[in-house]
Amino acid sequence: MSLIRTKICGITRPEDGQEAARLGVDAIGLVFYPPSPRHVSLDQARAIVAALPPFVTVVALFVDPSVAEVEAVLHAVPVDVLQFHGEESPDFCRQFARPYLKAVRVRPSLDLLQYAAHYAGARGLLADAFVPGMAGGTGATFDWSLLPPNLPLPLILSGGLDPSNIAAAVAAVRPAAVDISSGVESAKGIKDPALMAAFIGAVQHVSV
Repeated sequence: MSLIRTKICGITRPEDGQEAARLGVDAIGLVFYPPSPRHVSLDQARAIVAALPPFVTVVALFVDPSVAEVEAVLHAVPVDVLQFHGEESPDFCRQFARPYLKAVRVRPSLDLLQYAAHYAGARGLLADAFVPGMAGGTGATFDWSLLPPNLPLPLILSGGLDPSNIAAAVAAVRPAAVDISSGVESAKGIKDPALMAAFIGAVQHVSV
């Protein structure tokens, strides 16, 4: 049995969150970034969280938000972890009394060891694909060999994962967790139960 944690991001409907939980997901992600097709309102987010069983971690995703935007979500929705996908500083990320994840869009010119050290207070570093002008959820993969083996933070692998490549990704990277969004969708923001089952099952049975 794999010890790798699984997060399905971009949940927009209560029934998708419920199905992900039934299949054994560890966390779900709610996107609070209006340009995203997976953006949810506070009312949507509350309904999704209310439908979840106990012990599923709720992650709120932001891209360069204001303090007020983050605080509005925290006031309205029971969120466990924050996830920042923009150029937020470490001081910004740690001011909300919640554990946080820092996303990084991987490219050859970026020193990931230095980046991870800069965000030493993060609970984990989420590695995503670099696509100009897009903050995530692109469905694009990146060169996994760019990830150094000695990162000082737990690594969460994202970017273009799907049921067909997750075993190879885990074998190559050996991450602490994996994060998927578009790879288990039938349409943007609409999760496909069969794809979620295939992905979560593959993660649970991969050997590390």
